[in-house]
Order: sequence, then structure tokens, then C-alpha cells
Amino acid sequence: MKVKLLFWERNGFVVWYKRLERERFKWPTHLTDETVTLTGQELNWLLDGYNLKAMQPHKALNFQCVG
Repeated sequence: MKVKLLFWERNGFVVWYKRLERERFKWPTHLTDETVTLTGQELNWLLDGYNLKAMQPHKALNFQCVG
């Protein structure tokens, strides 16, 4: 699953993209509106793979470079 963010930061737009190798982002389903407002900390938790309702993170993945 992937997330794309577009936001305004003082003098220009910022595009942020993250794709998870495994699992899925746990979008806050307990909210009823189409628009979700998150604090900076909640956004960081979401992008780090936390389920905001249960506050449980994804398992860390460790990859080795082959070259």
C-alpha cells in the first residue's frame, strides 16, 4: 500500500510518498468524515505504520544489501 501527501509549506508545495513493503497503513476508520485532520505527531505515527486506534506499530523489516 502507498500514501501520497501534498501540502503547502511556507513558500511551496511538498510532495511526500511512502510505499510499504509489507502490511498496510492503518487509516483511522473510527472517524466519520471524509476529511481526516491529524496532528503532526499522529501523521508521523501513521506513516511509521502505527494503527492510531490501537497504537500498535508494524513489525520492523531488515533487509541486506546484495551487491
